[in-house]
Amino acid sequence: MQPLRRYVLPFLLAALFAGPWLAGCAGMPLQEMSDARQAIRAAERAGAGKHAPELLAEAQRLVETARLNIHKGEYREARDEAVLARDKAMEARRVAETASTGATAP
Repeated sequence: MQPLRRYVLPFLLAALFAGPWLAGCAGMPLQEMSDARQAIRAAERAGAGKHAPELLAEAQRLVETARLNIHKGEYREARDEAVLARDKAMEARRVAETASTGATAP
């Protein structure tokens, strides 16, 4: 009974501490991908295709790269790219809205 306890207890403790850490980075970045796609659509509606085409294209490229990384199982990279895509799309939207109202950018 003693040898079993010597091996099982450390394993259970390792699983207890490693489980939540692994679960946090193991899931697909579904929310991040959704946020990025919504930000791209909002940028397109604001006129980013005309006023900030480079930013919009970069956001779209990042979403596509993130999608490919999801299919490869590289979720951390996909999550980072999706967040960056959202940021680029939001910036494109701000540029487009500023240009369409004729205001100067802050």
